[in-house]
Amino acid sequence: MTTSEAFPVHPAATSSAHSTAQPGNLVLLLSFDQKRFIIRLEPGRRTFTHLGAFVHDDLIGRTWGSSIETTSGYRALLLEPGLADLMRQLKRGTQIIYPKDAAYIVHRLSLRAGSRVIEAGTGSAGLTTALAWAVAPTGVVYTHETRPDVFKVARDNLERTGLLPFVRMYQIDIEAGFKASDVDAVFLDVREPWQYLAHVRVALRPGGFFASLVPTANQAIELLRGFDAHKFADVTVEELLLRPYKPSAERFRPDDALIAHTGFLIFARCISDEEDVMRWQKRERLRYEARIKSQVENEAEAARRAADREETGKRYPRLPLP
Repeated sequence: MTTSEAFPVHPAATSSAHSTAQPGNLVLLLSFDQKRFIIRLEPGRRTFTHLGAFVHDDLIGRTWGSSIETTSGYRALLLEPGLADLMRQLKRGTQIIYPKDAAYIVHRLSLRAGSRVIEAGTGSAGLTTALAWAVAPTGVVYTHETRPDVFKVARDNLERTGLLPFVRMYQIDIEAGFKASDVDAVFLDVREPWQYLAHVRVALRPGGFFASLVPTANQAIELLRGFDAHKFADVTVEELLLRPYKPSAERFRPDDALIAHTGFLIFARCISDEEDVMRWQKRERLRYEARIKSQVENEAEAARRAADREETGKRYPRLPLP
């Protein structure tokens, strides 16, 4: 079996092997008014837009980065779509994870070609697209979704982007566990991720990567509490704020829109059951818990002394007898 027969071809590699657009390629058409159209080239077809029709036969064989004309005479750039372009054009059955978060999640989960990763909460397959893009062509994403309508939207999106061959999709509830084991990473986009940490430990390889995204502080706090019980260390909680700038040399300044809080990103590593999880906590947490313990002990001592005063009428505790 040859390499091409053993593994499907990554969508990005389909076009990058050529300097020109070929039949079957996904292409990005960037119009002069900054509209973006992603289409798959098929001989004999036309794509109709507000600027007129793009004739596919006119695009096939054209060099990437060159301009092409619609039937109405309007021009557009012929480009290869990037991951961010693919994520933006997904059909929405649910809110997708923002590209700024998706890229960072892929980075923090240390994903690369050949990685095996579990995802729960497929949604519209926004993050699934990024995960599959990262692990292709030899890796696999095992994604789990409960709602049949959302599952269909996700499948259609992955099919449209050409990434479905790198994804195993399961329409199931993860209450009974995941459909894979000994994976490199697990990502949970569910309402109560702390409820599934036992399943995560079963599925992850020793020392594997875990991540979750939750929108509220209450959810983040509950997940942090769950880490101690299930032996997770190297914990971090972060959020990403993206500030775009106007790409103009004469008017270089922040854009009017700021993509601010979209969720809390929580990362951790699973450690051996034999390890004392408290030994591997960050110093600020250990200092805080030591301070709280000391405060509780001091309050208990103050209460004991107050009770002793009520009993003896003396301000100071009784001295021990010689």
